[in-house]
Amino acid sequence: MERVIAYVDGYNLYFGLREKRWKQFYWLNIQAMVAHLLKPNQMLVATHYFTTVVQRPEAKRLRQAAYLEALQTLTDFDIQYGQFLAETVVCRTCGASYETYHEKMTDVNIAVALMSDVYQDRFDTAILVSADSDLVGPVRAVGSLFPSKRVVVAFPPLRSSKALMKVASAYIYIGRDTLARSVFPDALTKPDGYVLRRPAEWR
Repeated sequence: MERVIAYVDGYNLYFGLREKRWKQFYWLNIQAMVAHLLKPNQMLVATHYFTTVVQRPEAKRLRQAAYLEALQTLTDFDIQYGQFLAETVVCRTCGASYETYHEKMTDVNIAVALMSDVYQDRFDTAILVSADSDLVGPVRAVGSLFPSKRVVVAFPPLRSSKALMKVASAYIYIGRDTLARSVFPDALTKPDGYVLRRPAEWR
């Protein structure tokens, strides 16, 4: 069997779902989604999920916390965290200022994980769930340094990148049917007996 490791850009996937207004898929079993993308001769050996913790508003933080707990019930699954960088923006017209946040480190974390795994021969094919063109470098490096390895890019809804298409071994689009088959049950029981529930806003 061909070994597959998935690298999932959490916010790239989330914003694609948000633009499609597919809130019903926010409670997504990432591992199941990737499994539905595999060919019959492939097996998923690990899934890396990359995200950043929301600090506010509180209601959004709590929804994300519940979701991250749900993901942590999966086996052969790990979550790697970036951070939000605050930036003060000043309006050129009125001079008013406000604070905005930018997610940082996700593309670097994905690149490091991808290169670490390929150098240690942990996969035959990598599935990259992202449309971030900043990842062209590591994808190209895998193909150049390890010609026998493949990187397949899986584009989230409403996301694509011509630059990634050019360097990837192949690319696919994640469709509604795949997502619909990959949602956690509304109530999910953790090993300690605690029951996690899908946020009402995501139904």
